Amino acid sequence: MPDLIAPEQNDQDLQFMKLAYEQALLAQKMGDVPVGAVITKDNQIISTAYNKKEASLSATYHAEVLAIEEASKKLNQWRLSDCTLYVTLEPCLMCTGAIIASRISRVVFATTDPKAGAIESVFQLSNHENLNHKFIYSKDVLQKECSQLLKGFFKERRKSNTLASS
Repeated sequence: MPDLIAPEQNDQDLQFMKLAYEQALLAQKMGDVPVGAVITKDNQIISTAYNKKEASLSATYHAEVLAIEEASKKLNQWRLSDCTLYVTLEPCLMCTGAIIASRISRVVFATTDPKAGAIESVFQLSNHENLNHKFIYSKDVLQKECSQLLKGFFKERRKSNTLASS
């Protein structure tokens, strides 16, 4: 089976991941888990999004799903072949399913998700033999910054929950 991990990252990866990080900051401001996403095609931004689960009270409003929906509308098609998704956290099972369904060619994520990651950490769906679409991926782009943002968010949330229950 071929290795589906992209061998290298480039300046565009860093540039677009910085935009995804800015989206994650917007999610944090709204009280949501700070995850941001950007979809590009031919190095042009097609869509941006951030988690809106809390604001929308919808479990499916993950940054990746919202970015995929916006990109599909802008491109007037559900197939996002030749598109790259940049996301600050390894996609979960639902989001990886949306990536596969939308035929995104490449995913770049900043940090792994040891509890719910479905590309590498918990599940390895990017190259599952029974699926009809496979994609390549890169990781660790802006890893330190995105990891710290997430850790800080959950530390604050735990502190708030502890104070509220006292």
